[in-house]
Amino acid sequence: MPKKILIIDDDIDLVEVLRLVLEREKLEVIDAQDGERGMKLVREEKPDLIILDVMMSTEDEGFRLAYELKKDPTTSPIPIVMLTAVTQLTGYAYDKDADALPVEEYIEKPIMPNKLLEIIHKYIA
Repeated sequence: MPKKILIIDDDIDLVEVLRLVLEREKLEVIDAQDGERGMKLVREEKPDLIILDVMMSTEDEGFRLAYELKKDPTTSPIPIVMLTAVTQLTGYAYDKDADALPVEEYIEKPIMPNKLLEIIHKYIA
């Protein structure tokens, strides 16, 4: 059974590129364009990993969703890879810190597909 990846990002073009890369690796891909739909899919589909943007409906929607997912014992074990252009757009650089930002990886866009796959396979091996 293929591992399931949930992409939560409002950039449809990026989602489709990621889908091509991930499906070529025999991974199942589902997607949502906002946090509300993303949370619904997390609960329904129980993905093996989440790729999460920050700035969607609001400037901090991804941050809020990450906190919500990690607070819930049923969703907290799911690894979150935050893939965002927030530094490029705001000028503020975030550091991945377990206390301040509850994600397994924090990556600035753009990222080379092979590097993203390396990170994903670290968590879904």
